[in-house]
Amino acid sequence: MLESTALRQALLARLGPFPERTAPEVIVESRTELSDHTRLLISYLVEPGERITAWLLMPKEKPPVEGWPAILAIHQHAGQFDLGKSEPAGISGNSAYYYGLELCLRGYVVLCPDQLCFEDRRPSEDRRAQNSALVGGAYERYEFTRRLLHGSCLQTKYLHDLSCSLDVLAALPETDSSRLGAIGHSLGGQEVLWLSWFDERVKAAVSSCGFDLLMAIVAGEINHNFAAYVPGMLELCDNDALLASIAPRAFLLTAGESDSLFPIDGVHALAATAQRAYTNAGVPDRFRAIIFPGGHSFPADIKSEAYAFLDQWL
Repeated sequence: MLESTALRQALLARLGPFPERTAPEVIVESRTELSDHTRLLISYLVEPGERITAWLLMPKEKPPVEGWPAILAIHQHAGQFDLGKSEPAGISGNSAYYYGLELCLRGYVVLCPDQLCFEDRRPSEDRRAQNSALVGGAYERYEFTRRLLHGSCLQTKYLHDLSCSLDVLAALPETDSSRLGAIGHSLGGQEVLWLSWFDERVKAAVSSCGFDLLMAIVAGEINHNFAAYVPGMLELCDNDALLASIAPRAFLLTAGESDSLFPIDGVHALAATAQRAYTNAGVPDRFRAIIFPGGHSFPADIKSEAYAFLDQWL
């Protein structure tokens, strides 16, 4: 195994070229005052000429002097390409995954962006009607494969866009930029792992049913979302190395014992590796793994523990 700095540089090389960074130039598209929070639809640049939309959720109370802690809430996949940011924001979808809204009501500023290929980040309805390659999973595959041709991958684009979203959160006058966190389920949990590894501004993170050892996934003959695959990654390391390198920043992972997407033996193995890394860093309490009876889900009692974890470290 490469030393951590060398491993990071090697992984960045495998991720390939990142998009050009630009000032976000945030625009408030709409503002809705609800009884218990304020919901804004904002847009911002993630690349020159590429503007994306996100839901920004704000507590009703006056912010503390130092600003609110802030959370990036990353949506799941579930093959529901018409549904992205609006699910964690509590607008549509499955209420079990309204974690962005629930954290806002707990006293966090929360940003819920769309990932590429989801909700407002799909080709127009007219283009989708004319070309089946731009619909649903076919469009996700297209975005993945065209990036391979340029020496990059979909994970690189996701990391870039999510880091730009942290720029937006950190710059808000209502937030405390020293207390940024991330939460996500499934695809969102996968991206929480990668973003926490990539961007040290994430001080505390929660990944719900988001990742496993890639070797366990391959051995189990399990397909995953296209962003899970970074060319040549297994020549360098597996996901346990990413997780271990996040220490000493706080990280909680949850996993269902019977989750068919993530063989539980692999989850136990990577959690053990992470716990050793956090113990060696002198902060064993900043890593936690919750293995619960059940499948690919984010049960209410597990969410309560996850929120308490974020409260503790943010």
